[in-house]
Amino acid sequence: MRLQDTFKMSFTGLSSHKSRSALTILGIVIGITAIILVMALGKSAADLILGEVEGLGPNNIFIIPGKQPTGISGIGGTLLNDSLKQKDVDDLSKKSNVPGAVRVVPFVFGPVTVNYQNQSYAGMALGSTPDAFDIYKLGISQGDYLTAEDVSTKSSNVIIGKKIVEKLFGDENPIGQNVKIKNKNFRVVGVLEPKGQSPFVNFDEALLMPYTSAQQYLLGIRYVQRIIIQTHSQGDIPGAIKDVTLLLRDNHNITDPADDDFFLQTQADLVNTLGSITTALTVFLSSVAAISLVVGGVGIMNIMFVSVTERTREIGLRKALGATNKNILVQFLVEAIILTVTGGIIGIALGTGLSFLVV
Repeated sequence: MRLQDTFKMSFTGLSSHKSRSALTILGIVIGITAIILVMALGKSAADLILGEVEGLGPNNIFIIPGKQPTGISGIGGTLLNDSLKQKDVDDLSKKSNVPGAVRVVPFVFGPVTVNYQNQSYAGMALGSTPDAFDIYKLGISQGDYLTAEDVSTKSSNVIIGKKIVEKLFGDENPIGQNVKIKNKNFRVVGVLEPKGQSPFVNFDEALLMPYTSAQQYLLGIRYVQRIIIQTHSQGDIPGAIKDVTLLLRDNHNITDPADDDFFLQTQADLVNTLGSITTALTVFLSSVAAISLVVGGVGIMNIMFVSVTERTREIGLRKALGATNKNILVQFLVEAIILTVTGGIIGIALGTGLSFLVV
């Protein structure tokens, strides 16, 4: 039998059961569309996250307290570790100890609720020094920046994000107003320019204040949760890492590197770590979406089984007219291929189109 005749008979067989064929194709379409969408969204999210991390600057070294986590579950433990003290910040700030360092910026942070009159907002308190504005490339839309004096005197000055201003003050000018955080009055001295989500914090929902004030009035701690060191250039990073490691081990009386109660990360380390996490999540979500494709494949097997059962008379008639078992098998295989290819083409087109719209 000619292949042309086989395709003609296959189309005739499928068209005689249009609804069933359409539903079978739909299963393939949904499966392929879901996989393409998930992969596109995963890639977009990964690019966004990695782009934000790269925006922190290639010359930064992040000092994190505690043992280096081996998985996602261990990251939370670093937030409660108290191994980084004020002495570490002071010693790292001495030019003779870390010659390659331009800035040494401590950070503390924690979720808080800020209140103004009868309004409240759940934001993130971020305590640091004036150098944080350079590290995160922050600007002020109105008001003033924090100063070194604010840090040394543990002032109650605070700079707030755009979303907090909109929620608490509306059209009212927030500069000079007092807001209450944990029963402590803070004076608003500035408003951050809109920045949105950056790595680890949304600055539109942040309250930036001296880290000394956040330690004493809000968090009740004497340690810092992160230290960022900015070097002159990427070439200074290896030497700075060595200097920082030796200094902190000496400060913490550590002789065996296996006992380190801190670890260092660079921008490249963060990119690699986050890249591995986002890739694993994308693969996992794609695998889940692939289940619908498997269901579509089962649907095709089902319709082929039903077709063979329902078309025994047709098969018997064709064999009586001289068709071989191979001819019958090829016809049903061609029908399955037509359903699969049709669903695949529609699914790819639909998934690609939706990816451009969504992403």
